Amino acid sequence: MTGLTLYPAIDLKDGQCVRLRRGDMDQATVYADDPGAQAQVWQDAGFAWLHVVDLNGAFAGKPVNAAAVRSILGHVTIPVQLGGGIRDLAGIAAWLDAGVRRVILGSAAAKKPALVIEACAQFPGRIVVGIDARDGFVATEGWAETSSMPATDLGLRFEDAGVSAIVYTDIGRDGMLGGLNLDQTVSLAQRLTTPVIASGGVGGLADLEALKHAAKGTRIEGVIVGRALYDGRIDPGAALALLAA
Repeated sequence: MTGLTLYPAIDLKDGQCVRLRRGDMDQATVYADDPGAQAQVWQDAGFAWLHVVDLNGAFAGKPVNAAAVRSILGHVTIPVQLGGGIRDLAGIAAWLDAGVRRVILGSAAAKKPALVIEACAQFPGRIVVGIDARDGFVATEGWAETSSMPATDLGLRFEDAGVSAIVYTDIGRDGMLGGLNLDQTVSLAQRLTTPVIASGGVGGLADLEALKHAAKGTRIEGVIVGRALYDGRIDPGAALALLAA
């Protein structure tokens, strides 16, 4: 392993950078009202990627914060992966053409698996599947609905499709700073050949250290951090050095 990639999260709600608690749109903390400027802060801090989610879009089923996403793309040169409300090939193509490096399909992956397969064929290396899980089962539509499908089953469905990565988020831990669900994340990564990006619950450097240890010998390739970075609980330089070692 050559180190884990740390993806700072920029979650967009009503044009602002926010963090939710357990995916609840009514529990949003606003951290910045200029997403483009915030993206530049993370780039200047040394991050190699950005993880951007259109929260309103995830609920609406169509892009809502497009202006904010374009502002982010205009402020940075590092690659951006984008999810939230992208439900068809035309939407995928439009964002890739606009400068997004990878598109994340979440609800669409659970409900329209053929779309993922076709998108991977048309845009090789540029499609990520987002698996958001509540108690181990896939949640969709901005986490408003929970299905009867185990998260691992959804991951296995796309093993041969050419998905570039799977973002695995434990909804119950997201924004709570209580640590990642390492057991489920590692279990998923051990079943798959697709790289896995951990998400949901990182609260400090100790959580990143624990992930680094647990990730040895697995396909876990990165981790998404949100609230802990915005709150100053994690210093970007220290985190990057830890994960790069």
